Amino acid sequence: MITQAFILGAGLGTRLRPLTNVLPKPLVPLFHKPLAEWAVEACEEIGCRRFAVNTHHLPGKWEGFGNGRDISFFHEEILLETGGGLKNIEEWIEEGSLLIHNGDIFSSMDLRKLVDAHEASGDEVTLGLRSDGGGKRISLGANGRVEDVRSEVMGLPGTHVFTGIYCVKREFLMRIPAGEKIAVIPAFQELVREGGIGGVVLDEGDWMDLGDVESYLEAHRELNLEEPVHSEAVIEEGAVVKNSVIGKGAYIGKGARVSGSVIWPGARVADSQVISGEVVIE
Repeated sequence: MITQAFILGAGLGTRLRPLTNVLPKPLVPLFHKPLAEWAVEACEEIGCRRFAVNTHHLPGKWEGFGNGRDISFFHEEILLETGGGLKNIEEWIEEGSLLIHNGDIFSSMDLRKLVDAHEASGDEVTLGLRSDGGGKRISLGANGRVEDVRSEVMGLPGTHVFTGIYCVKREFLMRIPAGEKIAVIPAFQELVREGGIGGVVLDEGDWMDLGDVESYLEAHRELNLEEPVHSEAVIEEGAVVKNSVIGKGAYIGKGARVSGSVIWPGARVADSQVISGEVVIE
């Protein structure tokens, strides 16, 4: 069983502006919880009990995140990227493997399948993959071995999408130089050359990268995660709300019309205002 997880929370979320002007991307709400909280809950479901989160953009917004869970935060004054961020938490990692989950994606995939395959294989790294849904930059062989990453090792075409969720053994971190701003990809490619990286296809369940405002709205249209209107939202007389998510403490004024939109917690829609296909953040 893997009991520790690293939630990647330091990205800038530039494609999701203006939402990320006020919150780090992993704290942007999906229905009534931050994206990163959905990630934490997914990790908890398969046995994780202690968490590391790296931060960079608007770090103060993470205050209070976790609801009493065992979470350690690692602030990066200079963004260290995926490899440098992982190396930066090396001393925090206990014996056994680590589950790594991008904090800015939503997934309902079977992570137990990934963890079980990793633990059974003895590999340093096991990647969670999808057959479709994004750029195919991982070449997966019929034997379940990753044979190329970004076509840069063997020149093989990509066959699968990397989900941003994977398992690593502690010794994998020895492949990442300390104190550098570096992606994790070069270390993956080094392992590919040695034939020592596995992949598991997780096509069941949802997997969404909420990379821009349109995909963010689309996720709220497609998913059915919670009641769309929070019990503590205020909707005044004569207001009409259709196919929208209304956050905690949000206010919808008299005669307002809201359709196909997301109204953030505490945000206000004025009397008689018409909102269609928008995200209202304040």
